[in-house]
Amino acid sequence: MIPSEIADSLQDWFEKNREPAFKIHSCSPLGGGSINQVYKINTGSGIFCLKFNQASRFPQMFETEARGLSLLRNAKEIRIPRVITVQTLERYSYILLEYIEAAPKQSCFMQNLGRSLAKLHGNRADLFGLDHDNYMGALPQSNAEHQTWISFFIEERIEIQVKLARDAGLLSSENQQSFQRLYKRLETFFPYEKPSLVHGDLWNGNVIVSETGNACLIDPAVYFGHREIDIAMTTLFGGFGGDFYKSYQEAFPMEQNWEERLEVYNLYPLLIHLNLFGTGYLGSILSVLKKF
Repeated sequence: MIPSEIADSLQDWFEKNREPAFKIHSCSPLGGGSINQVYKINTGSGIFCLKFNQASRFPQMFETEARGLSLLRNAKEIRIPRVITVQTLERYSYILLEYIEAAPKQSCFMQNLGRSLAKLHGNRADLFGLDHDNYMGALPQSNAEHQTWISFFIEERIEIQVKLARDAGLLSSENQQSFQRLYKRLETFFPYEKPSLVHGDLWNGNVIVSETGNACLIDPAVYFGHREIDIAMTTLFGGFGGDFYKSYQEAFPMEQNWEERLEVYNLYPLLIHLNLFGTGYLGSILSVLKKF
């Protein structure tokens, strides 16, 4: 199931960095791998999570994922898998991560997650963006740095996706004009805050249970942004439940009327899904635009 090029690379890496008698005993596919192939591998050196893809398909995807995971892990506020190695080969690229063995979920799982995310968002920067680009799902994500959130949000998040959708025939010229009207309304829409370290793709599929029964975050699209964009993403595709939002608010209160801003933030992931999966997401996008 694992290509021989990857198996040989793993053996070579472990022989040079860990132990000479490295051997893969078994492997089994893990769920959730819609972009990459994901496996649990049992080896003589331990159990690991292996993600791989064709090297030419998503250049630098695993390198930027590793950098994002390291940023989150170094904040020391929430459980993040440790990166073992990242390799780009002739045909394939892969990332090897520590395998998180889930324990029974703690009864206060969502409360703890809310408090931990609030602490993570307390890690601040001077500029919105990041010193390197990465990916949001299967699409490249520009993190060019900006002084203001509104310029970053419009230019590096929404407008790039609008142009992609328009070029693909997924948005009409009238739809594009609706976005232009929205941009003008946003000048006083977002409350001022310093940039926070955000996960960037915080839907419930990227939250797993750790060995302590608390949350562990995976598959980030990290940058420094307005922290409410992480909160907005948690409301898509099922939501996180009232205990999560209550505990977050207690730890790091958001500005008044934060709930009303969430659907605007979520235009970004909805546009990503429009560009990846088609017009099934167009209705949700137009519903938000009609309000502006």
